[in-house]
Amino acid sequence: MRRLRAWCFRSLVSKSNQQNHPKRSKEEAMENQKQTDNGADHKEKLVNSSSSHATNIVLNHDFSGGLHSWHPNCCDGFVVSADSGHPEAKSAGNNYAVVNNRKECWQGLEQDITGRISPGSTYVVSACVGVSGPLQGSADVLATLKLEYQGSATNFLLIGRISVSNGRWETLDGKFSLSTMPDRVVFYLEGPSPGVDILIKSVVISSSSPKECQNGSSGNVNLGDENIILNPKFDDGLNNWSGRGCKIVLHDSMGDGKIVPQTGKVFASATERTQSWNGIQQDVTGRLQRKLAYEATAVVRIFGNNVTSSDVRATLWVQSPNQREQYIGIANVQATDKDWAQLQGKFLLNGSPSKVVVYLEGPPAGTDILLNSLVVKHAERVPPSPPPVIENPAFGVNIIENSNLSKGTNGWFPLGNCTLSVGTGSPHILPPMARDGLGPHEPLSGRYILVTKRTQTWMGPAQMIGDKLKLFLTYQVSAWVRIGAGATGPQNVNIALGVDSQWVNGGQVEASDNRWHEIGGSFRIEKQPSKVMVYVQGPAPGVDLMVAGVQIFPVDRQARFKYLKRQTDKIRKRDVVLKFSGLDSSSLLGCFVKVKQTQNSFPFGTCISRTNIDNEDFVDFFVKNFNWAVFGNELKWYWTEPQKGNFNYKDADELVDLCKSHNIAIRGHCIFWEVVDTVQQWIRSLSQNDLATAVQSRLTDLLTRYKGKFMHYDVNNEMLHGSFYQDKLGKDIRAKMFKSANQLDPSATLFVNDYHVEDGCDTRSSPERYIEHILDLQQQGAPVGGIGIQGHIDSPVGPIVCSALDKLGILGLPIWFTELDVSSVNEHVRADDLEVMLREGFANPAVEGIMMWGFWELFMSRQNSHLVNAEGDVNEAGKRYLELKKEWLSQAHGHIDEQGEFIFRGFQGTYSIEIATAPKKLVKTFVVGQGESPVEVPIAL
Repeated sequence: MRRLRAWCFRSLVSKSNQQNHPKRSKEEAMENQKQTDNGADHKEKLVNSSSSHATNIVLNHDFSGGLHSWHPNCCDGFVVSADSGHPEAKSAGNNYAVVNNRKECWQGLEQDITGRISPGSTYVVSACVGVSGPLQGSADVLATLKLEYQGSATNFLLIGRISVSNGRWETLDGKFSLSTMPDRVVFYLEGPSPGVDILIKSVVISSSSPKECQNGSSGNVNLGDENIILNPKFDDGLNNWSGRGCKIVLHDSMGDGKIVPQTGKVFASATERTQSWNGIQQDVTGRLQRKLAYEATAVVRIFGNNVTSSDVRATLWVQSPNQREQYIGIANVQATDKDWAQLQGKFLLNGSPSKVVVYLEGPPAGTDILLNSLVVKHAERVPPSPPPVIENPAFGVNIIENSNLSKGTNGWFPLGNCTLSVGTGSPHILPPMARDGLGPHEPLSGRYILVTKRTQTWMGPAQMIGDKLKLFLTYQVSAWVRIGAGATGPQNVNIALGVDSQWVNGGQVEASDNRWHEIGGSFRIEKQPSKVMVYVQGPAPGVDLMVAGVQIFPVDRQARFKYLKRQTDKIRKRDVVLKFSGLDSSSLLGCFVKVKQTQNSFPFGTCISRTNIDNEDFVDFFVKNFNWAVFGNELKWYWTEPQKGNFNYKDADELVDLCKSHNIAIRGHCIFWEVVDTVQQWIRSLSQNDLATAVQSRLTDLLTRYKGKFMHYDVNNEMLHGSFYQDKLGKDIRAKMFKSANQLDPSATLFVNDYHVEDGCDTRSSPERYIEHILDLQQQGAPVGGIGIQGHIDSPVGPIVCSALDKLGILGLPIWFTELDVSSVNEHVRADDLEVMLREGFANPAVEGIMMWGFWELFMSRQNSHLVNAEGDVNEAGKRYLELKKEWLSQAHGHIDEQGEFIFRGFQGTYSIEIATAPKKLVKTFVVGQGESPVEVPIAL
């Protein structure tokens, strides 16, 4: 089995999300010019480790004992003696190791140093290395530590690297320090391309710096400081750069001298661009290491074609050895023709590519892209954020002044030229969603703010609350609202916050009749603002607005969690009666029994993508911690048929095979996507008849190919937010899609799927609207089998989420969170958000599965939503998920009673049981299925 990691250097070495671009033709993927070899010469430097004053912890450091204590990793190795006559032996002057028959760049020579290092100490590494084999130019040799921790993912620490040419010896220097002691630490040397031998003369690892090698300067490379871009500021003209489908030109100024470099003396322009993807590029093949996070920073602007502002993007084009192409979006910035702008983002390569090109693109044809500098470095590891310290949070205390209007409109002011007055006749009861979270309170006063003379939708009552808010605290918003006469249709009412210049949604509701409506939402502020205003807005100009009982209060999540734990035990557990047989009753009575659940069968799944599975660490975390999967893009129509008749099922096929090999069930996402921006251009341009034919072909091709392989299908994604197919083919097309899908694969459960259903912030997809939508489909004969709630949510509040689930639960259909993610810059707050959603879902009887929309940094749809950092460290949110998974495994122990039974209460899933009987201990397994009534499980001994 291939080891759990592979870093590869071939020759040298929120929201910046990493996403795949739509597939492009090979003609567009321009052939990139090869990099210029600057021919920089390095003096030789020999390691004289015996002169080091510190103790060398490496055993057999100079290979005088052959390969004793060393181990070739999935390759071969041997030692050449100084008098052997080998070509490099003369220059080496003493013994050296040769690592050959390398099939992967990560294969090399390793030594276990576990018992010879201590946490907190700093160790200096110096190795004398060379290479031999088919090389054009040089190859990088890397020194790496493998850090193994019991029960968690293996980590890898890059210590140093050096570029080496055939026939030369170089010194690879580096240092490391470990804050905690892993269970196992392995040092190894790796890096060059397959087929290139690694030569190693000596290795020194000591707690103080060894003496320098003879005759030369240090070959140390500091990964954190080194820019992998060659000629990054164009000091050497345009060497190493080329145009991607266009020309590149060097300038010291442009625009009659108005445009000059921000730094340095010159800048480059990508000009005569005829496509948006044309730009300036550099081939960085071999200079990027897989599974390592990089940060790119560019200084850019635009010029010409009367375009004053445009999106400029940094993109990575990656080609794998099997010719598979991938476009990785690194970063984007809105650039102007007035000044230089900084573009910054991060990326990571999962696989070992055969070619990698970084380039700038984006503005419309005819507009030049100007580049002053480009830096691509190993991204610094950001230390985990500490848990926020919130003094006196005052959970459940309303921060709104004069909420009951006992002082008239004091504390409130009109936003805009509207008029505020106080009326009576509003509800005395608190809105339902606020009842569990609000602290001790009296009934509402029955008074309301009447807003008249509104001439703009944003006009309404407002109040400044900035001095009452605490950072990182989640606030629930609640109120009763009503609209006056004169509205021509349903009116959207919104409680909003103006946080400095930013609009924050505090909740929305659609009001369409002469009654009071509950409005509920939530928010959280994570950066200190200068001012915060809450205001109520929304109805059309001229429509009066009535607002009563406005409440904004901090949420006590821990109190809610205690309640949810009790609910979970009631809903997810069942009584289990183990009935033992096979021994006489006297032998069974009193035998000690130990029951341990090994797997909870409730579906906890995640989104995965084809590129992810090239990363062994990703796959390891995935298969250990999830039992369902959904594909990010690979099943969508724009992916499987980007151009008419040009099919790509290879990516989906490989993901299906991976899931099947690990017994992981799969959701099919999605057959169609109703939002027009997600529909490929060739589909949009079809006539009505041709579109109907294409829709049926899509159904037939997909569901016939994968019949029986996907447990669910999201048939037509986001129908509450888009209507492309309905607009083109008529209202009944949606029901027809469900009917046809059911005929083609009757085994699959067919879902509706939409977003902002559970958070109170979008009237288009409120639970009430969703219910109407589902009932309408069913009345047309659509076999809707499940309700998908995507769950892309911010600052979730349990009672609001629960209210949505309970409302949808009346339909009797299984509810799944299908794309759950939460976002916070603080890992501890993100963990709390995730716990809210997981506990609310797991404690609600209508919810039958929870799918996360990914877990690995740089492969999420939203910034600051990952559970595992880019290079494999599990963060606080990930730890919380694993803790909850552990909490939801049952354990019990006791003795068999007089009836030959042992009774306990546990979650559904797989169990192991140990029975201590004379004269031996027996181990059995059993499964507890779904159900509410007690279940009897026979255990034959």
